[in-house]
Amino acid sequence: MGIHRLNHAVLYVSDLARSVAFYRDVLGFRPVAMTPDGFRGATFLQAPDSTNDHDLGLFEIGAGAGRSAAGRSTVGLYHLAWEVDTLDELAATAERLAAAGALVGTSDHGTTKSLYGRDPDGLEFEIVWLIPADLLDDSALAARKQIGRLDLDAERRRYGGQTRGGVGISVPA
Repeated sequence: MGIHRLNHAVLYVSDLARSVAFYRDVLGFRPVAMTPDGFRGATFLQAPDSTNDHDLGLFEIGAGAGRSAAGRSTVGLYHLAWEVDTLDELAATAERLAAAGALVGTSDHGTTKSLYGRDPDGLEFEIVWLIPADLLDDSALAARKQIGRLDLDAERRRYGGQTRGGVGISVPA
């Protein structure tokens, strides 16, 4: 089975309107009109610049739903990772997540530069920029075996804020 990319994810949420507002206002997703007629409690969203039919489905299960215990007391998905094109976009996303109280961490994984966020239901996600193949060096490759502190300003000075990430890796060269 050859997998080319993640097409979409579906999440159960407690409050659909609150979750749609978060993904729309903080991450820029836009609702797409594809909810089946007569079906309530679901919204499908597409990420900016995405070519997917939709990237995220949100299904409401109600205010009585408990927060996810995955990784603490149950098995389950830890997080999804969405890739952005530039370090400037990663920095702007960090600011929006921080303003919304949803930025829970950052990491330098050597070849990837990552933000970690949490949605209103506590579901975690990662936003990542990948060093393009032609800029990979031995130090970035070696750093994949550790988790370092992310210094976005230093990364923008090193690679350029508008350098397109993932080229030759997740994006064809």
